Amino acid sequence: MTIPSDDIAVQKDKSSQSLTPSSFEEKSRIKSSIPLSSGDRGEPYLQVDNVHKNFGQFVALKDIYLDVYPGEFVCLLGPSGCGKTTLLRIIAGLEQQTSGRVIQAGKDVSRLPPAQRDFGIVFQSYALFPNLTAAQNIAFGLQNAKLPKQEINTRVEELLKTVGLEGFGVKYPSQMSGGQQQRIALARALALSPGLLLLDEPLSALDAKIRVKLRTEITQLQKQLGVTAIMVTHDQAEALAMADRIVVMDKGYIAQIGTPRVVYQRPNTPFVADFIGVMNFLSGVAVTAEEVRCGNLLLKTPPEDITPNSPVKVAIRPEDIQVLQTSSDSTNLPNVLNAEIEGIEFLGSIYQLILRPEGDGKDGKEQLTCEVSLQVARDLDFALNSSLRIQLPPELIRVFPAK
Repeated sequence: MTIPSDDIAVQKDKSSQSLTPSSFEEKSRIKSSIPLSSGDRGEPYLQVDNVHKNFGQFVALKDIYLDVYPGEFVCLLGPSGCGKTTLLRIIAGLEQQTSGRVIQAGKDVSRLPPAQRDFGIVFQSYALFPNLTAAQNIAFGLQNAKLPKQEINTRVEELLKTVGLEGFGVKYPSQMSGGQQQRIALARALALSPGLLLLDEPLSALDAKIRVKLRTEITQLQKQLGVTAIMVTHDQAEALAMADRIVVMDKGYIAQIGTPRVVYQRPNTPFVADFIGVMNFLSGVAVTAEEVRCGNLLLKTPPEDITPNSPVKVAIRPEDIQVLQTSSDSTNLPNVLNAEIEGIEFLGSIYQLILRPEGDGKDGKEQLTCEVSLQVARDLDFALNSSLRIQLPPELIRVFPAK
């Protein structure tokens, strides 16, 4: 697995399901040329160079630069209308950019039709041929490539085994579940051992449990095959769980690129902070490079290059707010304040509390969401309208210019 050098994060254990390598997988590994170490990713496999896309007067994409390295799993993440699907379609050749270039494996493919580009694609709607069996769907591209029949049959069986659907080759799409259909669509996309796998919201049509299971299987398979992959999604949890790097898009431009941990913990803008996960915001005014005043509260913050007396937004994640169980816990701690509990939600493994911090200077209009473990909840035995003592750890706060 290629680990981007800016964040050698603790890797998730994805070994719960073993997929046996085959000759097809070995060919894919050779083709993708995965770097052996995280410190040397080699040359980018795919380069998107200053791509713009206009639809009449509407600017769908602007100033898009993106390098994707061999063996990476990159997620294009953003709200509806941000341009992520348009970018994927331009990479595939299904949409023509207004200007800019797309370079794949050192070759400028900017003006090539889809049939002359080296990729496989999986759509949200599966796009299987309903009148063909699973095996015939997988074999479709192989037959168009005029491969020998025996080689086609062997490859189809390998792919069915790879996606965990041995024995399903004789079934029609209507006889399979949504998750099984999506696996067949994935196998079909991989049939010609493409250098690039494109996934256009492949899990959004599935129910929650199947979606979680299949996303694990897709990432396991992608790593075993070594294929470079780009996936479009609007689901933050999906991107955080699957991606080596996330490309956060907003209104046609790239807001931030980074590993899931970097994007989540160190967002560049209020938009990224608010879109990825849940974020609390408090309005304030910068006092110094390391202090912000929010109403009557003077909060210590990490050093930021922000002009004193300028309006700012103080941001902190719900799980980063510390609930202090005794008065001694707050001794010599910065950013300790009282807060009234205005809402309590039980979410199974945690309680989510809606808090109104005292002294925020906004007549109680600003709130904080805080996550509390079951153990802490039992110890505190809190109730609506009661008061808590909390701390906002300075090192976990982000400060953004208000504009």
